Amino acid sequence: MSSVTSTVAGGVQAPSARAGAMAQARNSISFEAVTVAYRGTVVLDHLTLEVRPGEILALIGPSGSGKTTALRAVAGFVRPTSGRIRIGDVDVTDLPPYSRGIGMVVQNYALFPHMRVTENVSFGLRAQGAPRDLIGQRVRDCLRIVGMESYAQRYPRELSGGQQQRVAIARALAIQPRVLLLDEPLSALDAQIRRSMVEELARLHRDLPDLTVLYVTHDQSEALTLADSIAVMRDGRLHAHGPTGTLYRTPPNRFAAEFLGRANLLPVVIEEGGYAQPMAQVRIGDLVLSATPNRTLDKGTQALLCVRPHALSLTPRPDCDNTVPATVREVQWQGEQHVITVDVAGTAMRVVSAPLRQPPQIGGTLELHFAAADASLLPADERR
Repeated sequence: MSSVTSTVAGGVQAPSARAGAMAQARNSISFEAVTVAYRGTVVLDHLTLEVRPGEILALIGPSGSGKTTALRAVAGFVRPTSGRIRIGDVDVTDLPPYSRGIGMVVQNYALFPHMRVTENVSFGLRAQGAPRDLIGQRVRDCLRIVGMESYAQRYPRELSGGQQQRVAIARALAIQPRVLLLDEPLSALDAQIRRSMVEELARLHRDLPDLTVLYVTHDQSEALTLADSIAVMRDGRLHAHGPTGTLYRTPPNRFAAEFLGRANLLPVVIEEGGYAQPMAQVRIGDLVLSATPNRTLDKGTQALLCVRPHALSLTPRPDCDNTVPATVREVQWQGEQHVITVDVAGTAMRVVSAPLRQPPQIGGTLELHFAAADASLLPADERR
């Protein structure tokens, strides 16, 4: 891991460009049709997925979807029933956890309460038999990276939850792992500290761009903020996967649209559309709307028009291709925003707006405006 070598292990000569590329190539994670079953019950079903070198991939999904099982399979704590797992070009399926070159951070910190911060961070290095002077250097550098160098002599009980999690991350980095596994690392923290830690993790990855991270979380905002790509799990299977922005703007199916952030899904009928068209045309009642042609659907096919709440405007804009009438059903002020629930042709839709001096009245009518670029099409049939 070239950036960790140069940043964490101070004094080590930076590798050549070729050596750096080879080191980075060692950091990918590959699931090859991995299945995990407990007493005949399949909890991970033929997962095929790759985490590219240097990226953060977030695994998200409801409880029981298989995301933590997938991470534990990479760590070596779960044995696949079938399939293979590779880190770089090495098949690690049959290797014990300590031979896989991984760092792992879990939600309950898992620090040794009787050890000071320095002792916790150096634990893995001492277990590897690293030289004392190298241990001292790496511990100092890792604590500096996570902003905890001034707390080196404290015990875990003398630290806040966020500080303990920073120490856990420093400990994981100290061994120069090929990949970093994060298992809901922020779920035990309160909301304010969680937001701060998300910023810290983003900064950490900027400082260590070659570090490959597999991040399991149930928090969609964390995934959207941190991840380069996202994999959505459901019932042990991969339901959607792609670059974060693409997956958010043009989800491939209803479950991904609804699970990754809120989505307004309006039933429509295809008038014309497809990849060859500059714009897809859809109909709802007598109203014809425009959408991004992100998939080919035959004319007359039922579909769902997906528009995110923040993409709906209460006032006309030059970039808005569509206007739909709506009836106000509910208005909520949430301090920094208004959330308005409206009825559009019998379908409830949410609008997120900056705080309004004069919010609309319940029962009143208004018009919603949105751009075709912010509207994508999904199959009405979830199985497609």
